[in-house]
Amino acid sequence: MNKKINYIGIIIGVLMMTSSSSLKNVYLSEIKTDIEKHSNFPTETITEKDIATLPIPVQRYFRYCGYIGKVKMINAKIDLENVLFKRAPNNKWMRLNCYQYNSVSAPTRIVYLKNNILGVFPFEARDKCQNGKGNMLIKLLKVFTVVDAKGVEMDKSALVTVLSETFIIPTYALQEYIEWKAVDNNNAIATLTYNDVKVSGTFKFNDNGEMISFYTDDRYSAEKDGTYKKIPWSIVVENYKEKDGIKFPSEIKVIWHNESSDFEYFKGTISNIEYNVVNSCTNAQQYV
Repeated sequence: MNKKINYIGIIIGVLMMTSSSSLKNVYLSEIKTDIEKHSNFPTETITEKDIATLPIPVQRYFRYCGYIGKVKMINAKIDLENVLFKRAPNNKWMRLNCYQYNSVSAPTRIVYLKNNILGVFPFEARDKCQNGKGNMLIKLLKVFTVVDAKGVEMDKSALVTVLSETFIIPTYALQEYIEWKAVDNNNAIATLTYNDVKVSGTFKFNDNGEMISFYTDDRYSAEKDGTYKKIPWSIVVENYKEKDGIKFPSEIKVIWHNESSDFEYFKGTISNIEYNVVNSCTNAQQYV
C-alpha cells in the first residue's frame, strides 16, 4: 500500500514539475505566433465578384450558407464537443477534449487533444499544419513523448486535412494556393499547393447548397511498423446549424476507406465557430 502511495506521489510530483511543457502551452504558443504574424485583419466583405470564377456548387454554398456580405475570415477558433476516436476498427471509442484553430493567410491548422487514460494518467496530443509542415506530437504524463511524427507524408496529410476544412472557413476557397476544377452541379475538385507540396480532393454538395463530403487519395495512415501507407480518406458532414446569419455543418465523421471495409475512426460535433480571433492567447481559457 505504501509503495502504491509513493508511486502516486512521484507521478504527481512529475506532473507538477513538467506542467510548463504541457502540449496545451505549445498549442497556445503556436496560436499566439500565428495571430501576431497575420495581424492585419480584413475589413472587406465577401462579394459575388469574389466567387464568380468558382465552380457552380461552390458558389451555391457561399450563397446558401449566408457568406455573401460577411467580413472575410482570416482565422477561426473551432469549438468541438462529443469527440470520439479509436485507433483500430475493433477498439473501443475514446472520448477526447478537442480544441482547434485555423488560419487562412497560409494554410494553417492547429489542434489540441487531451484525456486521462484510465481516468488517471494525462494523455495529450497536438496535431498541426503550419509553415507547410505537418506534425503529430503525443505525450503521456505531460513528459513522455509517445509519438513525434513528421516528414513528407505528414506534410501532405496535414495539408490535405486543411483542404478538407475549406468550407468550415470558406475564405480558404478564395486563396491563390487553392485551384478549382468544375465537375458537375454537385461536385468540384480542389487542389492545394503550398511549399512545393500538392494535394487534391473532391467536394460533394447536395442540391440545397450544403457541402456533404470530401474525398481524397492524398492522405497517409501511420502503420504499426512506423511506415506510412496511402489510403483513401473522407470526411462526411451533416446537420447544418445557423449562427449570426451563417450556416455551418455541426456533425463530422472521418473515415478510412480500406480495401476490405470502411473504418470510421473520428467523430464529433462543432458547437461553435468564432471567426477573426484577435485577442491575446495569454487568456488560455479562450482557446481551451
